Amino acid sequence: MKHLSILVPDEQTSMSTIACIVGAYQVFSEANSYLTSKGEKAIFKIELVGAAKNDFLNNNLLSIKHQLTIKEIDKTNLIIIPASLIRSYETSTKNNKLLIDWVTMQYKQGAEIASMCAGSFMLASTGILAGKICSTHWALSENFKELYPDVNLQTDQLITDEHGIYTNGGAYSFLNLLMYLVEKFYDRQTAIHCAKYFQIDLDRNLQAEFSIFNGHKKHNDDAILMAQKFLEENYQDKISIEKLSLDQSIGRRNFDRRFIKATGLTPLDYLQRVKIEAAKKMFETTRKTVSEIMYEVGYNDAKAFRDVFSRVTGLSPLDYKSKYNKERRMCSV
Repeated sequence: MKHLSILVPDEQTSMSTIACIVGAYQVFSEANSYLTSKGEKAIFKIELVGAAKNDFLNNNLLSIKHQLTIKEIDKTNLIIIPASLIRSYETSTKNNKLLIDWVTMQYKQGAEIASMCAGSFMLASTGILAGKICSTHWALSENFKELYPDVNLQTDQLITDEHGIYTNGGAYSFLNLLMYLVEKFYDRQTAIHCAKYFQIDLDRNLQAEFSIFNGHKKHNDDAILMAQKFLEENYQDKISIEKLSLDQSIGRRNFDRRFIKATGLTPLDYLQRVKIEAAKKMFETTRKTVSEIMYEVGYNDAKAFRDVFSRVTGLSPLDYKSKYNKERRMCSV
């Protein structure tokens, strides 16, 4: 039987930490039960693992006591890192540094690792994410990029899977990661059973539709900040990026280079994101048609608008409106 370690940090935690721990324990326990009910052997021995013997997670509302300490486990096969408030090794508490070091050692010995939501920061603190893909909550992407520029962050992706490392997007999307892991380590039928039992959408793989684009303004390039402000205030108009760069007294190639360095996007990609975010809000709150909204955010080509919207959100404009517009949903009932 394989061993599953669900980490229990005793500090730098939130309510999401508890949700991730409890959810992981429940799902894998149900997956084991499903197999044993069919006369098959359980896949994992599931244990909650902490750093120190007498400490336990306590947030003044709920508490979780781990079953084993890391010193009692020589080898584990899969480690689950729940969401936490840990942002880097340097800012971690003593016990959480012990957990980070233990995760690093276990990965080098062959263990696979899954991080949930902001647990990606703890995972990145190990250094084993360098050069690899990773996802995290879209609202934390700027902070993550600042701390870990050598990680290939893909916040549009709900789940990433590379070299025995699994990560997922934000909040309760950790349930989708759990379904993915059950299918990978058990089988498709067990994953379908767990998805039905816990009523989880089995095959959702993007978090793009949930993200809110706020721009990337945590930088010190004043000229680019002014350009961002102009794009956000005039996105409905026909904008020339060439003219925008000249207005900032910057050559076009240098302007593009500085814009990408500051925001992570080209000026054109940034403008498209601003347009699509405006369109999303109109789809959510108005009864305007797709064509009306398309024109209002500055598009004249229906195919171009549909292609960009789908690329950014993972949904077509009509599907997005159908899903998130309350009045439309009520009318269709």
